[in-house]
Amino acid sequence: MEYISPEGLRVDGRRPLEMRQLHAQVGVVDKADGSAIFEMGNTKVIAVVYGPREVRCEYSMANFSTGDRVRRPKGDRRSTEISLVIRQTMAAAILTRLMPRSQIDIFVQVLQADGGTRSACINAATLALADAGIPMCDLITSCAAGYLNSTPLLDMNYVEDSAGGPDVTVGLMAKMEKVTLLQMDAKLPLDIFESVMQLAIEGCKAIVRYIQEVLLENTKQLEYQKVLRT
Repeated sequence: MEYISPEGLRVDGRRPLEMRQLHAQVGVVDKADGSAIFEMGNTKVIAVVYGPREVRCEYSMANFSTGDRVRRPKGDRRSTEISLVIRQTMAAAILTRLMPRSQIDIFVQVLQADGGTRSACINAATLALADAGIPMCDLITSCAAGYLNSTPLLDMNYVEDSAGGPDVTVGLMAKMEKVTLLQMDAKLPLDIFESVMQLAIEGCKAIVRYIQEVLLENTKQLEYQKVLRT
């Protein structure tokens, strides 16, 4: 299969360094302390936060989220591993010392999967934590980049990810420029790895700019609603 056309376009029409369309919304679950939906192209994730308490995270995939209808039992190995990754990544930013003996529950569910679900989960969790008013030292965003047909690709979709090329997932504290998550599923020469990792970092920075816009717009709406009630 040809993943990059002679014109330099990917299977979904993007350029190699082009990210999928982002869309996010906060406050989507009324009874939660914080909640958010985050979309990266056709990948759609919802995150719900209750707390503050001690940080816990539970990840799951809806049965209808992928083309195959394989039912994954709750607590399967992949879900447990991703839950741990998300919890450790988010715990690096949460100021738990300000909330001693507290617990924060983060529930993340993939509603639609088309590659990049791990990153989408982290981005949704960041928005949900912010919506809950959980104090954080920085916003954490995540993005992946891969290497396919001798070309670095930003934010791969499911078709590209399934091709079996190397994939690097990064979690980044944007303001502090601190990498909190780095995962790679195949070997790469050092020079290529550095370029792919840097591409993922640039993706993280683009996502944090978008998340900041979403949070700012949400704050404006809350202020406007407050004025209307007075």
